Amino acid sequence: MNEFQRDLLFLLHDVARLLRVDADKRARQHNMTRAQWGILIWLQRQPGISQKELAELLEVEPITVARLIDRLEARGMVERRPDPRDRRIWRLHLLPPARAMLDEIFDMRSDLTRILTNGVDAESLHTMTEALLRMKANLTQEAHAARRGAEIAEAAAGGAA
Repeated sequence: MNEFQRDLLFLLHDVARLLRVDADKRARQHNMTRAQWGILIWLQRQPGISQKELAELLEVEPITVARLIDRLEARGMVERRPDPRDRRIWRLHLLPPARAMLDEIFDMRSDLTRILTNGVDAESLHTMTEALLRMKANLTQEAHAARRGAEIAEAAAGGAA
């Protein structure tokens, strides 16, 4: 293997791309999208989350989430309920048909994990998981630091005016 093929950033990108392609294909078999699957998974993990909170988690615009929820609602998988304290907020909840789809998603994720980790021993998987968690924490910390720096600079520029 040449150095290009062993480049960490390219490898991370390629593995993530291949995972997305496979997940897209599997979702299409159920007349769904990977984004819809992601929403179902998040709603299972955080029932009652608002559309705005979900958009922030998915790093998409709220209108994108609203459209995806419209489609899931039309399929009887998700329901919007008004927030008891703020009538402007819709809380999202799974309905029974979503639970059956989540079982399918879980099975497909298990299958994909089996394919992905074939030939990789448990110790290597543990080491790799810990390394990826560290990388994610590093990038998250860096992003927060950059955001704080930008906010400080903006406040200083506003104060100088």
